[in-house]
Order: sequence, then structure tokens, then C-alpha cells
Amino acid sequence: MTTVTYSIPNISCGHCVRAIESEVSGLEGVSQVSASAETKTATIVFEAPASEDKIRALLAEINYPAA
Repeated sequence: MTTVTYSIPNISCGHCVRAIESEVSGLEGVSQVSASAETKTATIVFEAPASEDKIRALLAEINYPAA
């Protein structure tokens, strides 16, 4: 398992947190997602077939690109 924390400047509220957690947790290989509006970060635990490239691409696709 790999754990990565991304800085996501677009997180501003609970809706943003729920959207990120819902979308990213649906990615195959992702086992845990924890986003925070306070710190503007998302911590993601994953293994293959998920990858940092796939996660970053999904975040950008849902308008929450990682900085």
C-alpha cells in the first residue's frame, strides 16, 4: 500500500470534501480517501492498479487538481 497526501487548493467546503472522497474512492485500487477543507489536502491510500498519475488525472477531471 502507498499513502500520498496531495495539496488541493480548490477545496473550500464540505461538498468539495465529499466529492473528492466519493470520486477517488471509486478508483480501483484505492482503499482510503480522507480530504480536508481546513488543510486543503487529500490523503489517499492505494495499491495497483491505482497510481499517482491516475489519481492526479481523476482529481483534475473533477476540477480539484493537485498542486
